[in-house]
Amino acid sequence: MKPMGPIPPGYEAEDGMLLIGGCGAAALADEAGDTPLFVYDMALVRARITMLRAAMPDGLHLHYAIKANPFPPLLAAMTELVDGFDIASGGELKHALDAGMKAEAISFAGPGKRDDELRAAIQAGVTINLESEGEAARALRIGEAVGVAPRLAVRVNPDFDLKGSGMKMGGGAKPFGVDADRAAALARRVIAAGADWRGWHIFAGSQALDAVAIIEAQAATVGLAARLSEEVGAVPPLVNLGGGFGVPYFPGDLPLDIRAVGLALEEGLTLVPAALEGAAFALELGRYLVAEAGVYLTRVIDVKESHGERFAVVDGGLHHQLAASGNFGTVVRRNYPVAIANKYGLADGVEEPVSIVGCLCTPLDRLGERVQLPAVEAGDLVAIFCAGAYGATASPAAFLGHAPAREILVSE
Repeated sequence: MKPMGPIPPGYEAEDGMLLIGGCGAAALADEAGDTPLFVYDMALVRARITMLRAAMPDGLHLHYAIKANPFPPLLAAMTELVDGFDIASGGELKHALDAGMKAEAISFAGPGKRDDELRAAIQAGVTINLESEGEAARALRIGEAVGVAPRLAVRVNPDFDLKGSGMKMGGGAKPFGVDADRAAALARRVIAAGADWRGWHIFAGSQALDAVAIIEAQAATVGLAARLSEEVGAVPPLVNLGGGFGVPYFPGDLPLDIRAVGLALEEGLTLVPAALEGAAFALELGRYLVAEAGVYLTRVIDVKESHGERFAVVDGGLHHQLAASGNFGTVVRRNYPVAIANKYGLADGVEEPVSIVGCLCTPLDRLGERVQLPAVEAGDLVAIFCAGAYGATASPAAFLGHAPAREILVSE
């Protein structure tokens, strides 16, 4: 048996059936038409954002990085809950605008923006987070051609990283952003060219559960932004502090102490350096807002035994939920939280170790490895939790020609 990660709070059962947003998992599968199915509980997203705002300093902007989950109904609901969207492609630009987010509240990052994407963003009035001097030159040239002063921020590759982060976005050679020792010069060039300089975007890492590490990174980010602003000789309109807030996926993971992070950030922004007086500050979060609000439901097609090990073969797999298979940035495969949705919370059932495997012809397609679950039968519904971020759109949906997963949004 291998342990699994903790099931997030907010999930209950009724007569042994997992409830998501107050609705039974089986009823949701029927409503959607079939499995595999992603279900997103908007009430849990709202609760997370309410809790986060209460913990953070007053006036801190909250941005949603829509790459975590760009499901259109979820985006439409998010426009009323956050202060801006962060995007990373022309396609996400369309999603953000279609959802109703104002263009001036959208920022566009990413190291490989095409000219047509830059043009669309500039004409719409979106802020472009510049990733290089070359991109700056192209944006300025396009702005002149279309007769619009582009809104440009400088994404900085900081000279530090977020310790303990699942994915380091700063420190050392990186494809993201402009190295810290060149960032001020680029900002001065942008201002001199007549662009609307929007400030700094500094992202050091992601998926961190260590509050001390996040506090240290945020303090270093504020210090770096102050130093760069002094070099530029102008107060930035906005300093995007990045995010990096993680969620517990695996055995032994503990929730981030968000209150400690908020208290430290409040102290740091109260004593902000003179070079940043009058600047606004923002957090850019994706998975922290939506991951725990999502469940991937997949139905057991067959139960078989091989060399003494039991396998439950499901109709989904890594082509929908790549991260749970361990093939999305993890070095050692560990189990996401898993349950049998139609046998949820039953204390009197027999449990046994079983591996949950997908329908793809590859040994990589494992959604749960030797997890202890109630006796699994064909027709059971398997629930993979923490599926609200980097699920459907972060997985190879076209692999082997299987159909994409369905998605629905529910809320009590």
